[in-house]
Amino acid sequence: MRSLRNRLAFLFFAITLAAIAALYLYIAPQLETRLRDEKVTQLREAAQGTIGDVRRAAGTDVPTEGLDEAVSQAGDRANARLTLLRVNSVDGAPQLERVSDSVRGGETLDQGIAEGVLRDGRTASAVTRSLAIVAVPVADRDGRISFVALYSTPTSDVEGNVAVVRQQILIAGAIALALAVLAGWLVARALAQRVKRLEEAAEQVAAGDFSRPIPVDSDDELGQLARAFNDMQRQLAQLDRARKQFIATASHELRTPLFSLGGFVELLEDEELDEETRRRFIGQLRLQVERLRKLTVDLLDLSRLEAGSLELRPEPVDLSELASAVSSEFEPVLAQRDAHLEVRLTGRAVEALCDPVRVAQIMRILIDNALTHSPAGTDIVVSATRDDGFARLAVRDHGKGIERQALSQIFEPFYTTDDAQGSGLGLAIASELAERMRGRLGVESRPGRTVFTLELPA
Repeated sequence: MRSLRNRLAFLFFAITLAAIAALYLYIAPQLETRLRDEKVTQLREAAQGTIGDVRRAAGTDVPTEGLDEAVSQAGDRANARLTLLRVNSVDGAPQLERVSDSVRGGETLDQGIAEGVLRDGRTASAVTRSLAIVAVPVADRDGRISFVALYSTPTSDVEGNVAVVRQQILIAGAIALALAVLAGWLVARALAQRVKRLEEAAEQVAAGDFSRPIPVDSDDELGQLARAFNDMQRQLAQLDRARKQFIATASHELRTPLFSLGGFVELLEDEELDEETRRRFIGQLRLQVERLRKLTVDLLDLSRLEAGSLELRPEPVDLSELASAVSSEFEPVLAQRDAHLEVRLTGRAVEALCDPVRVAQIMRILIDNALTHSPAGTDIVVSATRDDGFARLAVRDHGKGIERQALSQIFEPFYTTDDAQGSGLGLAIASELAERMRGRLGVESRPGRTVFTLELPA
């Protein structure tokens, strides 16, 4: 029973057997009861239709032969045996005496139902194992019950009909069981084969093989599962490629400053270096150490974002104040590059629900990116606005712009243009932070103008 195929086949068998048992043990007895009740109802109607003739014959001083003939005719019309009982009084107690019977030599019927009619004074009915009986009181002119007419008919035909039904249930049930087991086994076999394909595909994915998708051959639940599995397989393949590319690129990015540091250290070991050259080499060492520090921090932030472990603390923040504060941090760099940064505000608070530390980090990335890709002496504009339920921070520069084919890739980790300096992680981190705060980071660019816009829920 560990096999899905066998369990499904057994389930089909059990359900069919339960249905047959319900028919045999519940429906058949119910049918027998209903047929017996219908038999009694028909006998009651026949008795009501013929009791008038019996009453007229019993209420006159007709000879016994005449009474027998009237009872026989009434029994024939009722299609039942009719037994007429006279009520005699013996020592003040009523006694029942059979005076006529439509069936000659028939067995004596149980007179218990007739005695009940004497007590209650109304028609009564009963069903025994072999007979359906209806007892009808016959009163004289004074309203006194003088006779009781017993109509009876055998119920053997009911038992015969129910027996035929039971037999047919058993025969049909046996055929249904055989078909159910066969159909269940075939259906279960087909399902088991499809599940087996999923199992084999899962084993291939677990082994790192993402090249063979599962054929989707239906729209049922297993077909939907196969389609979802193929989607998962594609995503895992993309993640695997991204992971390998990430490791290769990160290794390269880390190796470059490390090799550079090693080279400068070897050069500094030369005792014949003059002081000017030594200071220049130390300056280069400082730059490479700063580059390595920034790359390490960016890699750590990106890995925490991808792992979902970076904690955000959203709160109402005035983006106008935040833009002014972050922009002021770049005054020394602006002075070195002979650039100007202008902060354009609306004069009113621009509030958004966000993490102020992470929004400041995004702004630093965008402003630094603008300074890196703009020629010296150009202007950078930072603005904060609110519209349509969203707060927006925009950083605009007047550099050479971003090529159209690169716009769809600039938010990918490690993507940089050929002449760009940096690790290519800043914009990827900024975009991921924006999404984590239920916002969006977009870009528009043309030659001489590039605008990055951070959109946050207000």
